[in-house]
Parts: sequence; structure tokens; C-alpha cells
Amino acid sequence: MDKELRNKELNIHSTSYDVEEKNGDVILKAENISKQYRLGQVGIGTLSHDLNRWWHQIRGKENPYLKIGDVNDRSTKGNSDYVWALQDINFEVKRGEVLGIIGKNGAGKSTLLKILSKVTAPTTGSIKSRGRIASLLEVGTGFNGEMTGRENIFLNGAILGMTKKEIASKLEEIIDFSGCERYIDTPVKRYSSGMTVRLAFAVAAFLEPEILVIDEVLAVGDAEFQKKAIGKMQDISREGGRTVLFVSHNMAAVKNLCTRGIVLENGKVVFEGKVEDSIARYFMTDDYNSYDEQIGVFNFNSHLDKKNPNYGLLKAELFCDGILSNSVYSGSKFELKLYFNAQRDFFEGEIGIVFKDCDQISYIGLNNKHLGNSIEIKKGPGIASIIIYDFPLYASEDYWINLYFGDQGPNYESLENAIKVQVIGEDVFGSGRKLDTAWNKIIHKKLEIKKL
Repeated sequence: MDKELRNKELNIHSTSYDVEEKNGDVILKAENISKQYRLGQVGIGTLSHDLNRWWHQIRGKENPYLKIGDVNDRSTKGNSDYVWALQDINFEVKRGEVLGIIGKNGAGKSTLLKILSKVTAPTTGSIKSRGRIASLLEVGTGFNGEMTGRENIFLNGAILGMTKKEIASKLEEIIDFSGCERYIDTPVKRYSSGMTVRLAFAVAAFLEPEILVIDEVLAVGDAEFQKKAIGKMQDISREGGRTVLFVSHNMAAVKNLCTRGIVLENGKVVFEGKVEDSIARYFMTDDYNSYDEQIGVFNFNSHLDKKNPNYGLLKAELFCDGILSNSVYSGSKFELKLYFNAQRDFFEGEIGIVFKDCDQISYIGLNNKHLGNSIEIKKGPGIASIIIYDFPLYASEDYWINLYFGDQGPNYESLENAIKVQVIGEDVFGSGRKLDTAWNKIIHKKLEIKKL
């Protein structure tokens, strides 16, 4: 932890406040939020540690345990019993905004939402908010299994700060939206996890909190409910002017629902901006990828894959109709030059490429084996070229390119989401209208329409 963070006070709890006029549309503000946990223990430490903290506090000194602790990286072994689940988080959310919070497992998303929902207190920093906050953090949170669905609606509404009269006025709408009418007078312990989430979401959405916090629970519901839930969240943000904080690994849902995004990595905010850019940053793996200042040039930082030291993709250059570019016209000539450094000879070399959309759905996948080409790769540096004529993918979409290099079997280097490319429509006939895909170009070339 840096000196500035260590000097902050311990356990500053969330507070409500009246936002100044100049920030009148800001409904939630996180300032220097950090959360420290002690690994392998219940609570934040031992009795001796608590006494040590107390002794430092009465002498007016900082908490000694803020000076220690490892970064929140679940995949590595640390050197300390303490870990910082979150470090120095700062952001603001405006009224009516839908903020997507994305990141890999263990990045700190759920911890952040628990702090925002006041389920747990931050180690340092503060949360300032206006209005009621409704949270869906886990399936069945706030529900009593022995009580019926109807009784749990009143219980959960009361927890959210609603009066009995307010809950009763929305009761029928809640039951109807949840789709659990037949079981509404049955104890919740007999509900499936999906039914529980349906009812919990309906309560939180229809009782009109100013801020709605949702953590991945919609993934438990079926496709029909997810569609309804996303539509409802859009309605309450656009029409009701209420704020939604949404955590999900479903990038399609994040893209459709959110207006802005933040990306967490190892407990830190590494990106904040437009939701499309946030999703792009989420998919990008800094371990091997960095964009060159030159357009159309992509450098891969880790030249050799640690698991397979015989391979090494160094750099790629993207050409559209012979010109270096970060984008490709649908129907144009696409060329990708790959610079590599082979550590041994490959008599059955394999070079492949896969195009995926932002939902990681594959559209094109090919390699030299598909084309019947046998490539012999000699030890040392080399260049390979992949060419696609009449590039066929849809326009107005960003695509990710996965790269593969090596030989037959499991012995190859794989770079996931190595390159981001934008596909643009092309005015093939000079009519002023751009065709979406090369398929349209091919069809229209063979099609003649005239008035008889």
C-alpha cells in the first residue's frame, strides 16, 4: 500500500449526505475505498492484533496492519496473512445511470457491492449515497425459508425501508412479475433457486429503491426471466430515473443494459468509461498484448509461452486492402502478418486464426490445415501471412481475434483476444449505401433488378 492510502483512517462507515448543488445529479460516491481481510481466519485478526490496533489508536498513530498485505491475486501464493480485496477505489454514479462492474473471478466485484450495500464496512474510505439501496447479492438474501413467498415480500420490503401500505399497494404487481403466483403461499424453502431469485428481484425492483445493486444473481434465472429482468432495469433507470449497479459475466447483458462501466483487476479499478470500451478492456489480457502507437500494429509482450517455450508470437500487422489499419471494410481484402520466433523446427507447422464477437461467439475459424497447406517452420524468426478475400463479417461490430501457432496436438501457443478489429460497411456500387457484409456484395453482384 502506498503512503497516502496507509494514512487514511480505519473503519470509516458508509454515510448518507446531501449532495451539493454542483453535484446535484450524483447519487452515489465512493471515496478511497479499500478492504483488507486476514486469510484463513474468521474476522479481521486475532485478539493480540486488536489490542495492537487499540494501542496505536489511543496514541494517535495509524493502524499498523494497513502497512502490510498482498495484492488481491487469487492465482498466486502470497507472502502475508493479510490481503487487500479492494485498494483505493474511487468513482461516482449519477442518478438514472446504469453502471456495469466487470472483472474476472476474485477481482473484488462482490466485495465492492457488499460495501456499497452496507453489508460490510470498508477498511478505509467512505461511501456517500442518497436514498434507499436495494441489493440482490446472493440467492435468497434476506428471505426466511420457513415463511411463505407472500410473507417474505413484506419482510424483504420492510428491510428495504418500505411501509406495509407501500408494499401492499405493489403486492399484485410483484407476484405477477415474479411468475410464482401458484407458490406464493408456500414456504420459500420449497422454492427452486430460480424461483427465489425471481421473487427477490421483483421485490427489489417494484418497491422503487433509488439505487438497485445486483450481483450476478440473474444468471440463476431462465432466459425468459433474464429478458424480463433486464427490460425492467432499463425501465426503472430510463423512466423512473433510478440508478442501477450491475455485476455480471454476461457481456451481452452488460452491453445491452449499462450506460457506463468500470473494470476491476486484483482489487483495483483499471478502467472506467463507456461500456463498449470497458468490455474491450475486460477481454484484453495485458500479460501479452499491447497496442503499438502505429495503427494496425500489435505487439505481444510475452514472446514465449511459459508452458510451451518452443513457441513465440512476437507481433502482428493488420492490413485492409494493403493499408495498415485497425479496422476492416466488409468485402475488402483482409491480411494479417504474424511475426514469430520458433525455438525449434516444425515439420507440421500450424498457424490459425479465430474471429469472435464481444460475447465470445466464434464466427470464423481457420488454419493452414483446413486449407490443405503443409507449412514447414524453421528454427528462428519468421513471418506468416493470413489472407481472406471478400472479408465476410458483419459491419458495425467489434471483433476479437484469437491466434494459434505451433504444431499438431496440444503443443501450440494460444493468444486469446489478441487483437480487436472493427468491421465497417462498404459502398460497393457507389450508391451512397453501405452493404453490411461481403455476402451481400457477392449476391448483389449476381443480382439484377429492373422495371419492366
